[in-house]
This record gives sequence, structure tokens and C-alpha cells, in this order.
Amino acid sequence: MLKRTPLFEAHQRLGGKLIEFGGWEMPVQYSSIVDEHLCVRRAAGIFDICHMGEVLVSGSAAETFLNQTLTNDVRKVVVGQGQYTLMCGESGGVIDDLYLYRLADQEYLLILNASRIEPDVSWLEGHLARFEDSSRVSLRNVSEAMGAIAIQGPRVVQFIGTLFPGASLAGTGVSSILELKKNQLGTWSIDGTTVWAARTGYTGEDGFEVVAPASIIGKLWDRALSVGHVGCLQPCGLGARDTLRTEVCYPLYGHELDEHTTPIEAGLGFFVSLDKGDFVGRSVLAEQKATGATKRCVAFRMAEKSAPPRPGYGVISAGQQVGVVVSGTQSPSMSVGVGMAYVPPALVEPGTRLEIEIRGRRFAAEVVKKPIYRKA
Repeated sequence: MLKRTPLFEAHQRLGGKLIEFGGWEMPVQYSSIVDEHLCVRRAAGIFDICHMGEVLVSGSAAETFLNQTLTNDVRKVVVGQGQYTLMCGESGGVIDDLYLYRLADQEYLLILNASRIEPDVSWLEGHLARFEDSSRVSLRNVSEAMGAIAIQGPRVVQFIGTLFPGASLAGTGVSSILELKKNQLGTWSIDGTTVWAARTGYTGEDGFEVVAPASIIGKLWDRALSVGHVGCLQPCGLGARDTLRTEVCYPLYGHELDEHTTPIEAGLGFFVSLDKGDFVGRSVLAEQKATGATKRCVAFRMAEKSAPPRPGYGVISAGQQVGVVVSGTQSPSMSVGVGMAYVPPALVEPGTRLEIEIRGRRFAAEVVKKPIYRKA
């Protein structure tokens, strides 16, 4: 049986088209993918992300434990700040990519991909059992008790202060939520309930991600849609979420990332801190960074009219298949086919000509610099 988020009934009321996604029944669209995509680029959209996982890690040895299990340097994260990072296996393959927020000096919030909650928690618990100071670390999976929404787009700034009035109570100290900078997080009390709001997102636009107890998330969703009229806010589904993130080349687990692909191969070496000391997978990642990976993730843009490129389509060079598309779509912002693919290192330079095999035919494409879409 498919899982449902606390916002399931809201999606039904709003006419959302529901599909299966990672074991969840989620809205893929309400009006149309293109309409919702362009709304986020030009105005504001709200997404149900309650299916994502939340894990709290706390204690006097929490920082050390996390630094030994994640690729980025947790020591650089001050209270009220977020950081993109990855969990890797001993072979360097990605267990998951996630966001880490430092809620307090000795408390962290991890946001996990929906399809990876159980394997991630199991992996973390296994490593904590072998951690030398495990008695000084608490790890709690609070995914079922929490919910989350993302409010994204250039006009979010017109109403977000109405939804979160006053100064933050913890995290980054600001007198208004609009003072939060990118990757900063604050804490507000909504009807007596603690709610976290961070200036982060998965669309390439300005916006906020809100994490709150499941009991209040429906109220926040409804209030956002009410006050968001001034910014033309509309509900958006997974379809627009995917096209938006593809245009700006944000990875998705199961597409650009998996247990057989390393952050170096995925082009995420910036989020791997080799100088912080040992962590799981470090030796393999250090060797790859020094000697080079055998495959690389590139962005591409179709050079001629074609059906949209899709995951699994072959990438052709000099008449031979040399790679595979991992994400692809018709870009609503640019009205052209775009995507990401893994290819040999010799083919990663922007301007490199490729072909994408679409429905038995080959169409010209060109490697482009990331992100594919850039705001004017």
C-alpha cells in the first residue's frame, strides 16, 4: 500500500493528479507541468515535500560522528546554517545526498531523500554502533512525526513575512525571515508549535523550505496558499519539481547518484572535504580526485528539434554509444530538450558535439556548462 503525506486530502481538494513515487502517492501536477514550472520561475509555487526524511543527531560527539560519516566538513557549519553533503560507502559510491542543518551547538537536522530513509537510517545506526564515542551521540529518526513544504520563486519575498511574522527564536538570529541569507535557517513559533524555515530549495529560485510537526503542516500549507495570492502562489507537483531541478543541474538520487557512482564522477567534488580527516569512502574519492574518474556527469542541450531526451537514452559519439542519459526533459524555460548524462572524461568540455538516440533516431546535442538555465 502506498504511503500518503499529511497533505494528501489537500491535494485531492486541489485536483492534483496523483501518482506513485518512491512508495508514496504524490501529486505529479495540478494544472500542467509547464504552467507550474513557469509559475515558479516567474512568481511562486508551493510543493509538498513531506515524503522526505528527517533525522535528528545530537550530543557532545555529534559533530565528530557526522564528520566521519559525511563528505563535507561539518565543522564549517555554524548554528543556523545548512550544508549540502553526501553519505558514501567504503567504495565511494553514494548512499544518499542530503542537507544538514545545525540547529544548536550540539544538535543537527538531516534531510534525507524519500526513497532512502530506511537504508540511510540503517547505515547511520550501523556506523554509530562502531563509533568510539557512541554514548555521546543520539540519533533519532523523526520522519513520521514531521512534515515539510517548499515555497519557491521570485515573488515569495512578497508574502513569506506574513506567514512567519517577527524575529527568529533560534538558529540564525534575524528580526525578519526576509533577512535570512541563502542556506540559513531560523526557528519560529506558529500557534505555539516550533517550526523551522530555511532559505534553501531545489528549483534554482529564491525560496524557503519549511519543516514542522505533521500535525501543523496542513495549516501552514493552507495559510501559505491564502497569503500567497499577492505573489500568485500556486501548488506544484513532482513534474515541475523535476523539470526545474534538471534545468539547473541539481542531482536526483537514482538518476545522477547511486551506490555505484561517486561524488567525483557526479561533478560534486566541491562537497567532498578531503582535508578534514578520515571519513567513509575518503581513500577512493581521494584517488579519483588525483587520477581522474572514468566517467563524468555532463549537462547537454539538444542542437536540433526532437522529442524530449529521457533517462536511459543512449549518448553517441563517433558513431558509438559512449554513455547514457540520466535526466532529460523538454525545458519549459527555454523550449528545447535538455538533460544530464554520463560520458567518458574526453567528452566533458562545453561545446563537445554528441548525439542522443531518441526513439531509434539520433539527434544532435551539445555539452553545455552547468547550470543549463541561467536567470536573465
